[in-house]
Amino acid sequence: MNSSSRANAAGSAQRIKVSFEFFPPKNGDMESQLWDSITRLAPFQPDFVSVTYGAGGSTKKPTLNTVARISRETALAPAAHLTCVGSDKTDVDAVAREFQAVGVNHFVALRGDPPEGVGAAYRPHPGGYANAAELVAGLRAISDFEISVSAYPERHPESPDFATDIDMLKRKVDAGATRAITQFFFDNDVYERYVERVRRAGIYVPIVPGILPVHNFAQVARFSKLCGASVPERFARRFDGLEKDPETRALVAAAVAAEQVNDLVERGIDDFHFYTMNRAQLVYAICHILGLRGQERTAVGAAA
Repeated sequence: MNSSSRANAAGSAQRIKVSFEFFPPKNGDMESQLWDSITRLAPFQPDFVSVTYGAGGSTKKPTLNTVARISRETALAPAAHLTCVGSDKTDVDAVAREFQAVGVNHFVALRGDPPEGVGAAYRPHPGGYANAAELVAGLRAISDFEISVSAYPERHPESPDFATDIDMLKRKVDAGATRAITQFFFDNDVYERYVERVRRAGIYVPIVPGILPVHNFAQVARFSKLCGASVPERFARRFDGLEKDPETRALVAAAVAAEQVNDLVERGIDDFHFYTMNRAQLVYAICHILGLRGQERTAVGAAA
């Protein structure tokens, strides 16, 4: 690498911002893995770390406990996912205030999947928020929160067309959303075309690409079908024959994700949200490949 290339790489690293998504643990072993991951990734000083929230509040207590601990024991900024499936407005608002009381001032507002799972018919609660746009408005009525929402480069699987899908995004932004985080994707052209559509619709909040490192290609391929994300053949070929070779698969996954992010940086993108799956190794490797470095500090106890 010549001096000009090194300078460009260093400049890109300085510009790049990251955030990380985690999910609440179900048992002691998973809790240890979660906090090992948070500690490992904390030196990259993410803009925020988000914690998911199960449909109908099914993970309310562990989500609340996790964001409370992040707020109490670390210097990280926690964001809580919040959904409106299966709950009335009073209950949802009460949950938002509970999160606020433990230091949460940033929500990722989502309609959420039906309790039966992805693909099941969605039925709004009779006394609840009908969709994410209404949820955003409800949160905005409580306080001046930072509010992120979802965006779908290949449109939400329940949307009949892109116009309907982007209209819902506009309604969420008009209600007070400050950022959109995309569903994961593997084709950067798809993301770029989507952003062009969004801007033509008069939506100017940041559209942050969601990046999913591939820990298990077969699982990712199955999940992609459920949520409407395409898997390009050239992408799939990278993982051919690695089903029983986890070490090589991890190396390929890190290289593929870093390649995707580097290409997005070349296209002018400087903000990325990583779906960690509570596993730090791949995300850490990707951030390191991108040239990101952070202060060597531990997450737990950093704010003491």
